[in-house]
Amino acid sequence: QVQLVESGGGLVQVGGSLRLSCAASGSIFSINGMGWYRQNPGKQRELVAVITRGGSTVYADSVKGRFTISRDNAKNTVYLQTNSLKPEDTAVYYCWIRTSANAYWGQGTQVTVSS
Repeated sequence: QVQLVESGGGLVQVGGSLRLSCAASGSIFSINGMGWYRQNPGKQRELVAVITRGGSTVYADSVKGRFTISRDNAKNTVYLQTNSLKPEDTAVYYCWIRTSANAYWGQGTQVTVSS
């Protein structure tokens, strides 16, 4: 059993910042990829950023230069620092991890950017 607990979402004004966190626990031997996706009602879930165990990162073009993903392997935790937020960043943000056996999703945390 693997649990992902997200935190850090909320309401922020345009140009503001939020730091999302996701801690994984349970039967985890080794986490390979970790990342964040987001989704709005009626739309497909889209990749925001992912990071490998070694620290290599991939970002969606829409967040490059504004968001930074990082991870603490000792704590099985992934972070997403979001800066210069825009109304179009409003979504439910989902944490994702991939182990050698499976992939897991968090329950989602709402980020709302008001103009």
